[in-house]
Amino acid sequence: MYKLNFDDTITAISTPLGESGIGMVRLSGKEAIKIADRIFLPKDGSKPSRYRSFSIHYGHILDSNQKPVTRNQNKPKHCIVHKKNRRIIDEVLLTVMRAPRTYTKEDIVEINCHGGIVPLRRILDLAIKKGARLAGPGEFTLRAFLNGRIDLAQAEAVLDIVKAKTEASLELACRQLEGKFSQIIKALKKSLVDVFAEVEAEIDFPEEDLKFKPNQRIMKEIGRVKNEVDKLLAKAEQGIILKEGISVVIAGKPNVGKSSLMNILLNRERSLVTPVAGTTRDTIEETANIGGIPLKLVDTAGISRPRDLVEKKAIERSHNALKSADLVLFMLDGSRKFSPEDGKIFNMITAKPKIILVNKIDLPQKFSLSKVKGLFPKEKIFAISCLTQKGIDKLGKRIRDLILGGKVLNPEGYLVTNLRHKEALSKTRTSLEKALAAFRDRFPLEFIVLDLKESTESLGEILGETVPDDILEKIFSQFCVGK
Repeated sequence: MYKLNFDDTITAISTPLGESGIGMVRLSGKEAIKIADRIFLPKDGSKPSRYRSFSIHYGHILDSNQKPVTRNQNKPKHCIVHKKNRRIIDEVLLTVMRAPRTYTKEDIVEINCHGGIVPLRRILDLAIKKGARLAGPGEFTLRAFLNGRIDLAQAEAVLDIVKAKTEASLELACRQLEGKFSQIIKALKKSLVDVFAEVEAEIDFPEEDLKFKPNQRIMKEIGRVKNEVDKLLAKAEQGIILKEGISVVIAGKPNVGKSSLMNILLNRERSLVTPVAGTTRDTIEETANIGGIPLKLVDTAGISRPRDLVEKKAIERSHNALKSADLVLFMLDGSRKFSPEDGKIFNMITAKPKIILVNKIDLPQKFSLSKVKGLFPKEKIFAISCLTQKGIDKLGKRIRDLILGGKVLNPEGYLVTNLRHKEALSKTRTSLEKALAAFRDRFPLEFIVLDLKESTESLGEILGETVPDDILEKIFSQFCVGK
């Protein structure tokens, strides 16, 4: 996939399929503007090949291979016949952007048409028939990377922007696309390259009259870079949580209010709520924004003795959800006595980070909070009412504090949000630690050079300077076809 022929011109629908006001078909490559000449009839009769860059023009997309049909008053305007055996597919706005100042650094044409499935597919098919080929997933962004317009970290930021779940994660992704993170990595890499060159010169020209840095100064510079890497890694977990979120499972026996809590946290009715125990018969997953952190909420079927095969399967799914949960909200019903079922569920989640919730405090209570605290002396317990929403605000703050370990989330500074970047930084730190140890133990400089080379290569992986094709394929396969 990634041994591309840049003589190809690629095309794809760049907007979601469905009914909307506007849809877009994009072309990129050497033939993009020539293909536009073949399919676009502007209002003023000129050709796209004569347009200046970054200009927009009104006209129609025509299929010259269609047979003429008579005008029909019942047909929409984009289906009527045009002269000389050419049928109008749609009226459009066509944008021409000339290389190299484009997203891919190639000629780009964007056709904005009506956002229906039929006109979009017809225009796409026509572009392919006239010389383009269908783009692969993320191939427009891949070309931007391979053509040197953006580095790999910036390319990944494009996907992060598309998938951003909160304002904070969007802000971080935008900064990464601007190159803020890349600038940090490039500066660290340059420092190491300078040290690497200094040590290599001392190896290659030991008898020359060159002014080498004393080993202490070299060690100090390596230590400074390592400290900067440590700072990035220290906040990496926060950044990844901010981007990816965590899995939060709401668990409890039937009819304790799990679905009601799910709806409150989502601020909409997603789970069906009835007075009948066992209404939820399957796990339901949605994403909620709690204090800027995306939570993958999972509403589970009440865990109890199954009454039929369907309920048995639902409870099995609840068990599986609990195993993979990052955090469990264990719900008790304050209007009912603590039961063996409650105890059984608690034993299942003993090793999990958890919050104990006593729901239905608006009803007469069958056991006191002090008794609940006696049952769970090490756990934080919240008394809430899903009916009146009392205590829900405190619960949201507790969830956020528990996830961040009491740390303050500061999206103003740069946070590493990508697991690949975190792994590369960890490799860099390991190599720098080995280099410093080699200096202290007076190892031959050749060993130190190897450690410095490994550290610079690890930083280069983040930018895409040294990255294998299988990693590229894994990254860009996550993109949609039109991006």
